[in-house]
Formats: sequence, structure tokens, C-alpha cells
Amino acid sequence: MPLFRSSAPEPVEAVAGPRKAWSDSFGRLATRCLQAIIVLVIVAGIVFAASTLSVVTIPVLIALIIASAMHPVVSWLRKHRVPSVLATLAVLLGVLVVLGLLGWLIVVAVENQWSDLQDSAVDGFKQLQGWVTSLPISISDSQIKDATKTVTDFITSAQFGSGALAGASATANFLTGLVLMIVVLFFFLKDGPRIWEFLLRPFSGSGYARARRVGDRVVSTLGGYVRGTAAVAAVDAIGIGIGIAIVGVPLALPLAVVVFITAFIPIVGATAAGILAALVALVALGPVQALVVVGIVVLVNQLEGNFLQPVLMGRTLKLHGLVILVGLTAGTVLAGITGAVMSVPLLAAAWGAVQVWDGPDQPARMWRQKRSEDVAVKARAQR
Repeated sequence: MPLFRSSAPEPVEAVAGPRKAWSDSFGRLATRCLQAIIVLVIVAGIVFAASTLSVVTIPVLIALIIASAMHPVVSWLRKHRVPSVLATLAVLLGVLVVLGLLGWLIVVAVENQWSDLQDSAVDGFKQLQGWVTSLPISISDSQIKDATKTVTDFITSAQFGSGALAGASATANFLTGLVLMIVVLFFFLKDGPRIWEFLLRPFSGSGYARARRVGDRVVSTLGGYVRGTAAVAAVDAIGIGIGIAIVGVPLALPLAVVVFITAFIPIVGATAAGILAALVALVALGPVQALVVVGIVVLVNQLEGNFLQPVLMGRTLKLHGLVILVGLTAGTVLAGITGAVMSVPLLAAAWGAVQVWDGPDQPARMWRQKRSEDVAVKARAQR
């Protein structure tokens, strides 16, 4: 038995505590999935609310986009000592005059040339009927008459009448949204910076600076997109309008206005306008002139896409074509033609906000481009 006992404490075996269920790899994956589900639910709720209140949300978004485009004009007038109210009213009246002029050009031109186009459509339908009966597939005159009678019966049916009532309701909603858009646009043009500053009151410090960066980038992106697209659309409308007028296509002026409007829908807008112009030329003039119109549309679109659009839109629209196509589809499903027009600028604005999330030229952490040397360093550290 030893006379002296060591004062050092005897080693105690470490008792492993209970393993946390959310700390392993599967738990982290479950956490990320739960977070993704929560985000999707919130986004779905926002989209559902916006779709339900489309009479309010769509006019407000349109007013925001137009106000972003016209903000430099209002600022320029104020710098030259024009009173704020007068500058706002001048820009607002200018926007309304341009929109009203586009609608007036379509209505007047269609009204003046509608009878000629109607006669040409009747002749074209007879030619189409003769061409159909000469096909190898046996299609008799009675079948064509039955199809025509079906369309006529539908037009005179109660179902078509209910559709007309739905159209009247849509017209009322359109007028309501138009009035709301004009009022909201006035206040956005007049007090836009003060409204944004009021919304930023809950933020402070780095959060306030981030919100200011995001707001400035969203406004500049939306404004740059609208101004650049308007310039591209004007060139498309002038080029295609002059071309189809030389060919002798009726309704050349309304078709040029349609080209201008559809140019605000990337990828598919120009194609839709070209198809419409070619159909009018086919009905009114014949297949040769229709092919000439198709060639004019393709030539103008190639010149615009390869030369003009990269100069005017290169710094604004930094989105992949697949993202644009998916955004167009989603916007069309949710809000029709209006959603197709607004989806791309909203996507561009969201991407612009991501690009300045962590600094003036520093994107959000998860969206930063990974350099090869950074990936190699991280891989060595994990070994």
C-alpha cells in the first residue's frame, strides 16, 4: 500500500450527450427543405392575393413602371425650377397623350379601312375554301357549311351572350383600373422619393443602406428597361410599318402600332406581330405579298436584335433567355397579356436588387460567382 497518494484526479470517461436530431447532415437537409416550403408558401400567398386583387395590383405596378421611366424627366424639370406639381402634371399629361394617341391611331385607321379589309377577307375565305376542297383529303362542301353553321350558332347562342356580359364586366374593371393607375401614377411622380423614404422608417444602419440601394437599383432598372424597350419598339414599328405600307398591306398604321405594343413582350412579341401582319397580307393581297411581309419582319427583327438591342438594353436586361421565357409563361398564366408585358421588367428589377444586396457592386452571398481558385481553396480546407 503506497504511503503517498497522487493528488491528480483520476480520469473520468466522457459521457456522450444525446445527439441532436437536427445537427447531422439529414437534419440540415430537412431544415433547408422546411425553409424552402415556408418561402414557397409565402410567395404563393402573395401571388394569390395579387391575383385576387388584380384590379388594384396591376394598375399600381404599371404606375410604378411608368413612374420609374419618367422619373428623370420630372427630376430634370424640377432642377430647372419648375414647380413640383406643374412638372408632375406635365409629365402625366404627356404619358396620357401618348397612350391616347396610340389608341386613336388604331381606331381611326381600322375604321377607315375596315370595309376594304372585310371585302378582302371574304375573297380570301372563298379562296381558302376552294383550296381546301382541292386537297387530297376529302372535305365536302357540306362539311364546310356545317362548320360555318356551328360557328354561327355559337355566336347567336346564350353562351356567347354570357361571354359578352363577361366582356362588359372586364371593360368596367379596365376603366376602374385605368382611373386608379392615373391617380397612383400622379402621386408616384410627385412624391415617389418621399413615399419610399416613409416606407424605410422601420430600417436603420446597414438595413437602411441596403434598402436604399435596392430601391435605387429597382427604379433605375425599371426605368432603363422601359426607355430602352420603347426605343427598340419605335424602330421596329417604323421599319415594319414602312415596309408593309410599300407592299400595299391594308391597315399598315394599326399594324405598326401593334408592332410597337407587342415589342414590349420579349422573344414572342415580335413573332406574334409578324404573324398578324403576314395574315393580313395573305387575306388582302395574296401569298406572295405575305412572304414579302414575313421577310421584312425577319430583317427588321434581326437588325434590332443584333445591333440596336445590345446597345440600348445590354446594361439593363441581364437575364438568361430561359429565365425570360419562364417568366413570360408565368406572367401570362397569372395576368394574361398584362402579365406577359410586366413579368420581364419585374424579373430584371428583382435581379438588379440581388446584384446590390451586400454592397454597391456586391451581390448577395448565395448569388456570387464562384471563382475556380476559391473553390480549390475551400476543397483543400475540407480535406
